[in-house]
Order: sequence, then C-alpha cells, then structure tokens
Amino acid sequence: MIKRDAEAGPSGNKESFVTAGGVEVARSARPDHYKTAISGYFDKLDTRRGAVLSSNYEFPGRYSRWDIAFVDPPVAITARGRAMTIEALNARGRVLLPAFAAAVRGPDLATLTVDDRLISLEVAAPAGLFAEEDRSRQPSVFSVLRRIIAKFATPEDDRLGLWGAFGYDLAFQFDSVDFKLPRPDDQRDLVLYFPDEIVIVDHHRAAATVYSYDFVVEGKLTVGLPRDGETLPFEASDRDPGRGDHRPGEYAASVADAVEYFRRGDLFEVVPGQVFYEKPAAPPSAIARRLQQINPAPFGFMINLGNAEYLVGASPEMFVRVTNGKRVETCPISGTIRRGRNAIEDEEQIRRLLNSKKDEAELTMCSDVDRNDKSRICEPGSVRVIGRRQIEMYSRLIHTVDHIEGRLRDGMDGLDAFLSHAWAVTVTGAPKLWAMQFIEDHEKSCRAWYGGAVGALLMNGDVNTGLTLRTIRLKDGIAEVRAGATLLYDSVPEEEEKETELKASAMIAAIREAGTVPVVAASVMREAVGTGVKVVLVDHEDSFVHTLANYFRQTGASVKTLRAGKGRGIDPALIAAEQPDLVVMSPGPGNPSDFECARTIAAVRQLGLPVFGVCLGLQAMVETYGGKLARLDTPYHGKPSKVAVSANSLLFAGLPPEIVVGRYHSLAADRPHLPEAFRVTAETDDGVIMAIEHASEPLAAVQFHPESIMSLSGDAGHIIVENAIQGLVRFRLNT
Repeated sequence: MIKRDAEAGPSGNKESFVTAGGVEVARSARPDHYKTAISGYFDKLDTRRGAVLSSNYEFPGRYSRWDIAFVDPPVAITARGRAMTIEALNARGRVLLPAFAAAVRGPDLATLTVDDRLISLEVAAPAGLFAEEDRSRQPSVFSVLRRIIAKFATPEDDRLGLWGAFGYDLAFQFDSVDFKLPRPDDQRDLVLYFPDEIVIVDHHRAAATVYSYDFVVEGKLTVGLPRDGETLPFEASDRDPGRGDHRPGEYAASVADAVEYFRRGDLFEVVPGQVFYEKPAAPPSAIARRLQQINPAPFGFMINLGNAEYLVGASPEMFVRVTNGKRVETCPISGTIRRGRNAIEDEEQIRRLLNSKKDEAELTMCSDVDRNDKSRICEPGSVRVIGRRQIEMYSRLIHTVDHIEGRLRDGMDGLDAFLSHAWAVTVTGAPKLWAMQFIEDHEKSCRAWYGGAVGALLMNGDVNTGLTLRTIRLKDGIAEVRAGATLLYDSVPEEEEKETELKASAMIAAIREAGTVPVVAASVMREAVGTGVKVVLVDHEDSFVHTLANYFRQTGASVKTLRAGKGRGIDPALIAAEQPDLVVMSPGPGNPSDFECARTIAAVRQLGLPVFGVCLGLQAMVETYGGKLARLDTPYHGKPSKVAVSANSLLFAGLPPEIVVGRYHSLAADRPHLPEAFRVTAETDDGVIMAIEHASEPLAAVQFHPESIMSLSGDAGHIIVENAIQGLVRFRLNT
C-alpha cells in the first residue's frame, strides 16, 4: 500500500510503495503550468532521449485526455531480433540496473551478460509447437518484458512503465515470413524507456503535474543523483535522398499484382506501402510542432530514440488499449476519402464514403480479423462491436472507424492482448500472415517502425498504444514517410497510388514547412477586397441578416445594419447619413411592398449608390423597375439547388459554370415580365431566375442566400460577396 509523507511541503506530496518484485519506490508530485508544461520538451528532445505523447483530437469515449512527456530516462531497453540490451543511461540507471538484471533471468535465455552499465541477452528460439491460444506465451523478447513488468508491478501507480516504440519486425518472433528485404545493421525493433520523471497534462481539468520517482534497489538509492543524460545534437544530412523508394507508377503496378492474389483467393485484402524521402531544413522539434498544427491526431508523438533516430507522428489509429487489466479495445480504421474545402463539401464526401461498398468491405474485413485477434485471448461472448463505421475527420482525410472491445480471459494479460493483434490488419491485410508475406515480397524497403506501435506498457497491467502511422522517421538526418493503401479485388491501381500520396502529404508538408512562417489563410486574403468600403445593410426583419453582415465584414468592409420595419420601411435619410459605398438589401419574409422597398431603392439610386440584393432584395429590384413576381408551385425553404451561372457575370467571376446554393423563398421574378434593363445571370435547371444584373446601373442581386450553409461548397457564398463589393463599387467609381 502507498504510504503518504506528511512532510511533503507546499510544492506537492510524497508517497511510497513497494512493487511486487520488492523495489521500493518514492513518488512525489508537483504542479506545473498547464499551457506550457509540454511545449519545452520538444526542444529538449532535439538533443536528449525521451518522448512526448499527446492527443489533440477527441472522439467521445474513445481517446485519452492526457499528454505525457519525459527526457533523460535512466534506463533504455532495445532489441533487434531476439537480442536485447538494457542500458543504464545515467547514475540513476546504474542504481536501477540490478533490479532489471534480477528480473530478466529465465530458462528461455540463450545468453546473458551483466555489468554495472549494460545487460546483454538473447532469447532462445522456441522449441516445439504451441497451441494458437498460447502463441503469445512462446519465448520472445516479450517474455523478458513480461518479467520486467512483474518485477515492477504495482496497483498503486498508473504512470510508471515502459514507454517507447515497437517495430514491425517484432511480429516475426511469432509468425515467420521468408525475408526478401535486407535489414540494415543498425535497425532496432524495440526501444523502450523507463522514465523516472514524467509530466502529465490533464486536458479535462486544465492541469499539469510532474511526477518524480526515486528507487531503492539492493540498498542503493537514487535520491540526490542527477536526472541527466547524454546529449546528441540533431544534424540534417546534406545528401539528396531522392523522391522515395518507388518511381511514379511502380506502386500502381504492385496493386495490379495484388489483384491476381485476390482472384485466386490467396488474399482478401492487403496494405502495401511506399516511402517518400525529404531532406529536412529544420530540427525534429519544429517538424513535430508543425505536424501537430496542420494534422491534429489522437496519437501524436515525438520520440528521440537515440543513435540519431527520431519518430514524429500524428497517428489516427489506436492499436491496443487495455484498462483495469481486463478491458481490451481497438479502433480499426479503413475507408478513406479526401476532405472537402468546407463543411458542406465534407458532408458530400462523407455521404460518398458511407455509400462506397468498397470502403465498407475494407472496414468489414479489418474488423472481422480484429474480432478474431481478440477471440484468441478474450472471454467467450465478450468481443463486441460497440461503434460501426463512425466518421473521424483529419486535416486532409476522412476515415470510417469501428470500435471493438473484449474482456481478457483468466490467465491473459495486457501483453497477450498486444501480441495477439500484432500487427493490425489495417496495416497488413488478410489473411494476415499471407498479407505480410506479400508486403515482404512487394515493398521496396523494410518497414522498420512503420506499422508497429508507440505508447506504454504500464506497471499496473494497463497498455496504451497507437499504431505507427502518419509517421516521419528521421534517421541520420534524412526524413522518411511511409504510406499505404488498403487493396481489394476492385481496387483501381492509379487511385490507390494517389491515396498513398495523399496520406503522406501532411507529413511531407510538415517537413517542408517546419520553422517557416505559416501560409496566409484565405480569410486574411479577403481583408484586402473590402478594406475602406462602407456598407449599409438594410434589414427586412430577416433571420439571416447578421450572417450576411459577417460575410461582408470578413472582406474588411465596415457594416452598419439598419432595420426596415414592416409597414413603414426605412427613412432614406438614415442611409444617406452613413455615406456608404454600397447598400445591401437583405432577405426577409413577405413581399417587397411590406417594407416599402421600392421607395428605398429609388432613394438610394438618387444618391448614386450601388445596390446588392439578396432574395427579397432581388424581388424588390424587379418590382422597383416595373417587373412582376410569381409564386412558386412549391416553396423552397432550406433546400439546396444546383444553379447555372454566366461566365461573364459581375457576381460569379471565378466560380465554375454550375454551383450549389441555398434557397429560402416562395416568390421569384416572373421571367415574361422581367424588366428589359436586367439580364439573367443565374438560373435553376427548371428556369427559375436566381440572379440578375442591370445593364447600365450598379445593381445586382441573387435570389438565393449566399450566406447559407448550403452555399459553402466551393466557397461560393464568400466569393459572391467579394465580387459584389469589387464589381459594384468599382462600377460606381467608373461611372
């Protein structure tokens, strides 16, 4: 049990406990600044070992609310194949090393050497056969990790653990494939750190806490020893790495190969990837910050792995999470489409994605394999799909995601859950082993960390890991970005190659833009259009007038909104007093005559001011100049329409020939009685007039609502407002 020290002082509290393996632990906690607790760690990781793991994307009930960071851990565990080293990285690590040495010993070791700084060992290859239910218990480097966790096991702490990265090749300790790709001599399959000081940021409470640990091992204490470590500055390479490990078109060719595997039934799906290379001009910390900015993700991370190697990622996918030592959950992602330019286009893309039978089949197969992975180690009947084809939206992509849970059966632990899923079908394929052989045969370079995991194996038995996707690997000063696509029988090779390029694009942008001034946003660009322009917006008791005013203000124009009441209109002297450059006639209920719109427009034109009308404003122009209105057979309220627009129109410059807009109206201009001075510049496919412009005066109007959410596609509404300011005000100045 934890013992509390009443003399902890005002800066925090101190507690102590003993682990299952007899290691005495003292833990202290002190508050840190919520907004800045993590930020400084990025810079530290440029030169010092450690990690930042953050979640800046939330989905209710799925992702974590925590960020964590640490530097200068006392102990590092690395593995390559079945060979492992456990290294003391400072004086504190040398105190801890005997506890690790006592933990790792077991009958499955082929070799073991120990000194005061380094433990080296090799795990013997398994002998005999293992039932599939026991596959995760055969001798491997995870057998050693399991014994280390048992040594430090405690229910009293949910932060103490092994934090780091798990490489793709770890899976082959359980399921072998015929290696075709060379593995570099310095490749590591595992780098885990045992930190003794860790900062935890709780976004729900807007609080940050630094937890510091001291240990007693065989009578020796870490108290008073410095928390330090080796520093190694990042150095960018000056060599040109080339485009990547595939030439354009090569990935598409491998897709065609996969189709033959599907045709004969060797594979159901497979997820090969390709690598893109970049020469970074900024340190890893700048790349990590830029990636967080442009591609928020539930599993963001920056890890300094030592040996001039870093991982910077923004992974969208949970790998395995185990909580309370029993509940295991995963979130397979499959089904991908490009983001739209705004919420309306996103909605169209989501509908397209959800209606795609190919994308549905991709995710279905992934989840069926995932359920099978859990069934190996979970209680019968506990494996459930608790979320189906849920939408997650990232900076450039939209994904469909399932959420699956199970309960570990007796005798199984978090490592069994982790290993049963290695590696996720979403990065391999199905059947999994055959898919991994296809990947080995068809990719151009070994995966290293890609397709593995990052995260923590905690000493309370919990596991919290994310898949190593959307990840930049920096090695010897060169950046690598690997991206894959889920291939099925009906895959289109060229489209799948484009998908890999799209998935890699955010990481490549982060590398290229790191440390530079952000690109000026479109909203900032608009400020120049209306700067210095004064607008009077005549409000006809409308429900959308303030959104319309906001659109004009976004251009940089100043706006004064004046109410025209039903039955009394507005005094034109109020408009004249404002000395505007443009008058906007708003939408509104009823008829133009209800607000004496003809009087308003006549007075405004007497002042020589240009007029832009919206909905009721268009109807008012028609009646003011002698035209008539007609009632629609069916009112259009809150409905979108496709509208054909004129190429040489003042209002529609820069827009495509057809746009989608939002309509709220029962009246429309009666085409046979449209005044000759007006020309039609937009109409629906059934001939309803949607926009008009005067031939010789600065008057233009639209029947639809440019400020509606339905008019966001292609940014049409904003562009029309910009054009109204530019065109009508310029028209006035020229005349």
